[in-house]
Amino acid sequence: MQATPTAIPEVVVLEPKVFGDDRGFFFESFNAKAFEQATGLKHEFVQDNHSKSARNVLRGLHYQVPPKTQGKLVRVVQGEVFDVALDLRKSSKTFGQWVGEVLSAENKRQLWIPTGFAHGFLTLSDTAEFLYKTTDYYSPEYERCIRWDDPEIGIAWPLTATPVLSVKDLQAKRWADLEFC
Repeated sequence: MQATPTAIPEVVVLEPKVFGDDRGFFFESFNAKAFEQATGLKHEFVQDNHSKSARNVLRGLHYQVPPKTQGKLVRVVQGEVFDVALDLRKSSKTFGQWVGEVLSAENKRQLWIPTGFAHGFLTLSDTAEFLYKTTDYYSPEYERCIRWDDPEIGIAWPLTATPVLSVKDLQAKRWADLEFC
């Protein structure tokens, strides 16, 4: 596994070793020892989530506040998404900054998003299936949501049409009204 820090060094792109031939391919999608070796981090993942989204569905930006913050290891198993991590750590040099990466079934990249970050993604293909591991359980009472299009954040989503949003995401708060990690 190769680990490459993004412009926000704590957010890391992970690329597995893929073994392929004319029959198909094989790779370890997660190995705790390899993850620790590649990133220098040791985390216990307690929940796996799987979502399927149609083209132009935008999910996020979601996060959980203390004491239920979540780190996420995310990947796409079918289709393609533009995945975003937004730094909400007030004491960080990169507070308020975001990074985006294209994740797809084809490139098999994963993105490590540590606690203290909001997360969201835009589906670029007709459909996309998205898997992610979390370091804490989903806790709706601690979940928060940030507007995907807040101009104070300025995420450059690769939009080709108006995004499809959930009711929760339509009611998300602006940057100025957030509870930070």
